[in-house]
Amino acid sequence: MTRRHEGPHVPDDPDADLSGSGQVRVIVHPPMPKGGRRVRVDGEILGLAHNAADVAEFLRRAGLEIDPAEVAGAPWIDWRGGDPEHWGPEAGG
Repeated sequence: MTRRHEGPHVPDDPDADLSGSGQVRVIVHPPMPKGGRRVRVDGEILGLAHNAADVAEFLRRAGLEIDPAEVAGAPWIDWRGGDPEHWGPEAGG
């Protein structure tokens, strides 16, 4: 049985926080007070994303190809503090 795409594999990176899984660890942090979410890969902040296309671009620059349409559903991306639809502070108050 073939397993579903588990995410990029970076076998030769000694500094990667792979926890023995063989996978790159991608974290999209909670939205910032003024909008945007930090994107971190294996402990390194790649930038402040304002949408899924930004996340895909940061990952591309890091050597990890993913279609922007697949970012929200990628099981190897850890969305913290909100789902992939939340990018900034909530309106109102």
